[in-house]
Amino acid sequence: MSLKDNITEGMKDAMRAKDKPRLGAIRLILADIKRVEVDERIEVDDERVLTILDKMIKQRKDSIAQFRSAGREDLSAQEELELDVIRSFMPEPLSEEDIEKILAQAIEEQQASTMRDMGKVMNQIRPQLQGRADMAQVSQKLKQRLA
Repeated sequence: MSLKDNITEGMKDAMRAKDKPRLGAIRLILADIKRVEVDERIEVDDERVLTILDKMIKQRKDSIAQFRSAGREDLSAQEELELDVIRSFMPEPLSEEDIEKILAQAIEEQQASTMRDMGKVMNQIRPQLQGRADMAQVSQKLKQRLA
């Protein structure tokens, strides 16, 4: 079952359970997916859905930080609920050890030694890590290794 189908099934389950907050969050996910499909005239695959979900997670984290700094705990709680629902559809996160192994293998395969090689390494590891690791942290680790 594709990730998109899994999200649709989650929507149906939330409807049956009459879980309105979860249903609303899932509908936001499906609306974002549909927007990409209509704008680009494509049928999204699992990799693209993960990219969309990743972007939504980053947006929710930013919103939570801004709402908290403004003292709006009510809006912050709503964003946290949406964040939890989005994360429920993401694959299991990788451990630090697994990320380090993937980085080491990619650096070796690309024969990377300088910062100029960072793009090649990131392009190789992105499909393996998308949705399973924070790509900003992975990028930082890679910079440290190549510096």
